[in-house]
Amino acid sequence: MRSPLLNPLFASAASLPGVGEKTVKLLDRLLSGSAAGARVIDLLFHLPYAAIDRRNRPKIAEAPLDTVVTLQVRVAEHRPPPPRSNSPYKVLVEDETGDVLLVFFLANPQWIERSLPAGATRWVSGKLELWDGHRQIVHPDRVLDSGGLAKMLPVEPVYPSTEGLLQGALGRAAQAALAKIPPLPEWHDEETLRRLGLPSFAGALGALHRPAAPEDVAPQSVPRMRLALDELLASQLALALVRAKFRRASGRATRGDGRLKNKITAALPFTLTASQVRALAEIEADLAAPTRMLRLLQGDVGAGKTLVALLAMALMAEAGRQSALMAPTEILARQHFQTLARFGAAAGLRVAILTGRDTTAERARTLSGLADGSIDIVAGTHALFQEEVAFRDLGLAVVDEQHRFGVHQRLALGRKGEAADMLVMTATPIPRTLVLTYFGDMDVSNLREKPAGRQPVETRAMPLERMDELLARLKQALASGARAYWVCPFVEGSETLDVAAAEQRFSELQKVFGAKVGLVHGKIKGREKDAAVAAFAEGRIQILVATTVIEVGVDVPQATIMVIEHAERFGLSQLHQLRGRVGRGKGRSSCILLYKSPLGGAAKARITIMRETNDGFRIAEEDLRLRGEGEVLGARQSGMPGFRLADLSVHAPLLSLAREEARRIATGNPRLEGERGKALRLLLNIFERGEAIRLLSAG
Repeated sequence: MRSPLLNPLFASAASLPGVGEKTVKLLDRLLSGSAAGARVIDLLFHLPYAAIDRRNRPKIAEAPLDTVVTLQVRVAEHRPPPPRSNSPYKVLVEDETGDVLLVFFLANPQWIERSLPAGATRWVSGKLELWDGHRQIVHPDRVLDSGGLAKMLPVEPVYPSTEGLLQGALGRAAQAALAKIPPLPEWHDEETLRRLGLPSFAGALGALHRPAAPEDVAPQSVPRMRLALDELLASQLALALVRAKFRRASGRATRGDGRLKNKITAALPFTLTASQVRALAEIEADLAAPTRMLRLLQGDVGAGKTLVALLAMALMAEAGRQSALMAPTEILARQHFQTLARFGAAAGLRVAILTGRDTTAERARTLSGLADGSIDIVAGTHALFQEEVAFRDLGLAVVDEQHRFGVHQRLALGRKGEAADMLVMTATPIPRTLVLTYFGDMDVSNLREKPAGRQPVETRAMPLERMDELLARLKQALASGARAYWVCPFVEGSETLDVAAAEQRFSELQKVFGAKVGLVHGKIKGREKDAAVAAFAEGRIQILVATTVIEVGVDVPQATIMVIEHAERFGLSQLHQLRGRVGRGKGRSSCILLYKSPLGGAAKARITIMRETNDGFRIAEEDLRLRGEGEVLGARQSGMPGFRLADLSVHAPLLSLAREEARRIATGNPRLEGERGKALRLLLNIFERGEAIRLLSAG
């Protein structure tokens, strides 16, 4: 698939001259995201975060203190330490204006004598300081003769590194990688380059790895802007091509007559919010159009997305077509099934569920109903896009919490129907820049208001040392019939440790509250999990101890207390999602954030924001500010593109530019033909967005 022109960039870092076996292992550890090991492109994209300016070459008397300077000196005198002493080795160097002591602790005397022979002229670079009235440089960074000086970079890049990998080795490897960049055609529009004053792709990499001034490596610098624009264009173009292909498979206009939709809305115990009405109108317009719908419906916890989806599904059923809703977990799939069945009953909609846990007979019944059209709506997990699942006429595919599915899975469900329309839902409000970044292939509807009756949740923070006080208050609340979730500490990357923490807390709470305590975690069998949630919903247990499996999908309106233990370990959006499990009924609700003292700066900021606001959209923006785009959407876990060169906190204005350009290309040259098309294919491959090219090849 990849052009042979790019082979040098995707070769192993081991192929670079001067990169030995030991360095390769360290580069693999530092740069490799795969078993394949570090590649030349990984080195090129591993950008310096700072630079040391060695251009300042004053006379000794004029040299500024506490600054890196490069001095031309004559070696005047060696002062080795006395035998068996811990004192440093000192060398006095001078020029016609003054002198400096070079200080070496635990140094090799032979190396010092060889590098600084008495009477020789040398160039010494390092930080000049004043100690006890004398100028000194402790452990100079460079001690060079005239030949070494000629090779020294006047401005030296400083890279993020790993233990054992010296800056010099990393820098030399990066210089060797620069020599491997092939001559590449320009993929940007010439007018854009001229207006922004941007260098070529190779020129930008060269300017960052061989900076002419320290400011060249800053995220705001022109070379970095060029590379950020390249990466953002690759990302946006990949999304635009996916969208264009999805749209090209022309849709079917679907118009309902409103009879089923109106029956559902008439039976609701509340009226739709203005946001719900607006979102539904946008979806209806999409469904009635001859192109396929690809729309993101995002709203805060409890904003009523599932109801909007159900009303869209009712329109499909009015036209004699079917709908499917896919959720990432079984708990969430069953929750949706219950909501769809409850509200859909008013219109006589036939709703089914399909998960990996169904009995053979249940599965056969559901598959038969989907195939013959006797089922209008099916909710399920990824079991929905398995090969044996066939619909009579799937018109609408709804994907919930889409960022937990890849683009392939999303499209796989869409392929189950002839030109099925697609609605994607998320209860994690996403900052606008990230909507453009990750969902740039979609139109967007936002649900901003909460439905009538949703209560704001009072949020408090308590140190773990006050656990006894919390338990006493909990005892009082349970005596008056309250129900509480108790979410256990999140352990990064370890479900086993998550489960251990939950089981330990469960047994400790049982000692205090007895049989009123239940337990749910990821290792419990599905039916047992359902039974525990059902017992909690019915009030047979009053405390549900859980891991983050309850983050989405558990809906018990009677629960009014949410305790989050070790809240400092959770991300902001995750804390907000968990808090959204309460405040769903008529009772006043509270969320207690238990934390371990003392709090770090970022954890303190997260807890402060949680106490200040219940607005998920504001929380999402703050989460982006505190954590960066890769983590807000779990990009590192879900295979979504975390950026290597673009930093959205700095380069967000370039995102709109890249998006507009990608749209123009996808409209005017959707198959990436001609000279510019070839250049754009190279861009997509350089940034490893080859999936978009494979879609083109697949027609």
